[in-house]
Amino acid sequence: MRHVAILSAAAFVLSASMATAQAPPPVQKAKFVPPVKGVATIEVMQMAPKRVGKDMVTVYKVRNTSKGSINLLKADEYWYDKNAKVVSGAPYAHTKAPIRPGEIVEITLVSPYNAQMKQNQVIFSHANGKIDAKAVKAMK
Repeated sequence: MRHVAILSAAAFVLSASMATAQAPPPVQKAKFVPPVKGVATIEVMQMAPKRVGKDMVTVYKVRNTSKGSINLLKADEYWYDKNAKVVSGAPYAHTKAPIRPGEIVEITLVSPYNAQMKQNQVIFSHANGKIDAKAVKAMK
């Protein structure tokens, strides 16, 4: 009889502690998306460049429109004067996680300011090849 009382008390304590403890949310497995080999495609939306102190800051939103992930996205910005000579520029390397298909990332390029800056150009590439960039006015 005494064993039954001890077992029922232990069961009560266990059930009470289980009722108050919340189960953690289920862990979702990361889905591996094979990287693009060769030419990847992206959509690019450029914000207006702004002068911030001694720098010219340009922000881009980039969407991966390829079927695979893009590893190590690189962007090289070049600023030209009115005679088409390079007067400034900035590199960028996206070293965070690969950009998955459909994912949008924001890239900020900071170039040293030069009073002769008139026009900029950005060239994109990735670890496994070139990038075909399409300029868009808004991300859908």
